[in-house]
Amino acid sequence: MTSTFPTFAMRIALVAYSWLMAILLPLIIIYILHRARKDKRYSDHLAERFGHYPITAKNAVWIHAVSLGEMRAAAPLVRALIDKGETIVTTHFTPAGREAAKSMFPDECKSGKLIPVCVPLEFNWVYRQFFKAFSPKYGLVMEIEIWPRMIASAHRYKVPLLLCNGHYPQRSFNRDQGYLQLRRQIMTGFTGLLVKSTIDAERFKATGAPNVINTGELRFDQKIPEHLTVAATNFLTAQQQELQGRTVVTIASAVEGEDDKYIEAMHRVRKIFADRKEPAPLFVYVPRAPERFDRVAELIAQENLVVQKRSTILDDRLALRMDADFSDVDVLLGDSLGEMYFYLALAELVIVGGSFIPSGAHNVIEPLALQKTVLVGPFIWTIAHTAETAIDAKALIKVNTIEELGKTIATLTMQNGHANQAAEVFYNENKGAVERTLAAIDEIVG
Repeated sequence: MTSTFPTFAMRIALVAYSWLMAILLPLIIIYILHRARKDKRYSDHLAERFGHYPITAKNAVWIHAVSLGEMRAAAPLVRALIDKGETIVTTHFTPAGREAAKSMFPDECKSGKLIPVCVPLEFNWVYRQFFKAFSPKYGLVMEIEIWPRMIASAHRYKVPLLLCNGHYPQRSFNRDQGYLQLRRQIMTGFTGLLVKSTIDAERFKATGAPNVINTGELRFDQKIPEHLTVAATNFLTAQQQELQGRTVVTIASAVEGEDDKYIEAMHRVRKIFADRKEPAPLFVYVPRAPERFDRVAELIAQENLVVQKRSTILDDRLALRMDADFSDVDVLLGDSLGEMYFYLALAELVIVGGSFIPSGAHNVIEPLALQKTVLVGPFIWTIAHTAETAIDAKALIKVNTIEELGKTIATLTMQNGHANQAAEVFYNENKGAVERTLAAIDEIVG
């Protein structure tokens, strides 16, 4: 840990931040309870957010994965650490992240080798309780989660804290040149930063943060859940007659603000196929947030598309229910968590959500791992390095408009049945981040 952290200016800022958090605490609780109206899991385990835990452990490795995406990224590293004999405590803000930890590592959760809990609220006294409960050897913060009190408290209680799988988008880097550069300064409180690419390393080094090491992208080391890909193969085989040669197109992790755009693209594609007098593709539509499932299903139905939910027509084995009618379905809505590989494996063509609005694209690595043809829109700043290198390797296709997306889908679906060989090469060339991350942790923490 750097001897200059925190600076005098940072101490003043942390005092102000603490007062602000204290003032906002009632609103934070109201926000959590409001979220619980749509997803009651937000109000579960509320005591954990204040540092009270039903299970404790000593000398645990702490991994902060704020939500589902970060937990997926952390999964191969969690597995490697458990295999080394470590006990892991994971912290999450969203219920989806916590549930992902439990579903990915059910046996380890039962045995106490992995303990998922809610992340402490941003108060020093809450983190003191957390550190007392778990006595972490060190902490790993996934992606680019910059929580001032978390970092300052870890420094105060001498818990080495490393940013892991760190990503520093150009937009965030530019923004951090302002705001009195306080966010840049708080980064110097990390003991080390393990980042995805050389460009990320350069940006983090510019903040003055210590021990910046390029370890690569952990998602390339994810284990593909075979039971989900097998279930997809079985489903396609069983429904071969109903599908009648239809191509399957999956729209993965669609976010709020994109639905109208994707519905427009689906209608464009359907018109092209109608003009050809050919059966239109089956679209698999997977909204990003579970609280959007019902609303998106209603929106699609209002646009004269026949939509069926996974929860309605598929059973626990991901097979069609005996009483379900699949013959006239235009859109299968993926209203479940932890089954993304099933939805991806169904498809020959995958569109990655977030990429058609400024908030930015989500994970392209999972469909590339399955050698799917993958499309993204113009907004890829959130995954810039991976996306740009994949585009250069001809493993990823970028389109700029919804009209272009519709035409590209129609063109590519005529070439169905072909694996994306460039994706396989690209994916294999980028493996190895877990091994490099473990080596970097040993180098920095010892």
